[in-house]
Amino acid sequence: MTASYKELLKQREALEQQIKEAKQREMATAVAQVRELIAAYELTQEDVFPVGRAGRASSNAGVKVAPKYRDPATGQTWTGRGKPPKWIQDQDREKFAI
Repeated sequence: MTASYKELLKQREALEQQIKEAKQREMATAVAQVRELIAAYELTQEDVFPVGRAGRASSNAGVKVAPKYRDPATGQTWTGRGKPPKWIQDQDREKFAI
């Protein structure tokens, strides 16, 4: 026999409550284990979460770069990074090098 829509909703509510309770129990156990390990090995926050490349912005983010190419006709410049401007597209870049 198939369950009705209302019965299925009740089952889902019961399952969601069971999931919530199981997660809380397991998280409490995990936190206790982590605390034991931290205490046993005298770990610091930096030991567990080192500050590295992923933890901070790139060290050269926002740094101005000197232009490498110049359009002799207009004087516009381009650093060689990002999408090339129209005046240098499909051309030999050596003739525009600064």
